[in-house]
Amino acid sequence: MSLRRLLAVRRSLRSPNGGELLALAGAVCLIVSLTLPWYENAEGKLSAWSTFGPAVVLLMLAAIAALVLVLATVTERTPALPVAAAVWGVPFGLLGVVAAIVRLLERPDHSTSLCAGAWLALAGAVAVLLGAWQSLRDERTSRYKPATPEPRRLPE
Repeated sequence: MSLRRLLAVRRSLRSPNGGELLALAGAVCLIVSLTLPWYENAEGKLSAWSTFGPAVVLLMLAAIAALVLVLATVTERTPALPVAAAVWGVPFGLLGVVAAIVRLLERPDHSTSLCAGAWLALAGAVAVLLGAWQSLRDERTSRYKPATPEPRRLPE
């Protein structure tokens, strides 16, 4: 790939703002939380995968929504797709927060305590929700100036 083409690709990327970065951090927290133990019982530690349920699916959807938001912000020239991704990121983030709270309150398989994964999932879901919400408040316009055509003269 030539240097000129590489620079053109680099110029076409938009930098994410604080909302998108917060949503990205939340998505990373959600993904990492799925690898950590969530509960502890007499038999040992349980992960999200060993107690898989609808709440875990909602948490994964929230992480995917945040990743789509960041990817749309970075790659799109116009603000239309990033705004749409942020609009969809808010309800998925809210569902993720509710799912994380349910997973904190529900203790499957006679669990006695919560581990770091459950708390990290809650923090990640809240970050996705707040990041998508903050992204909606972003009022950046497109990087290109609007066209200013010369006015037409009225026929005489």
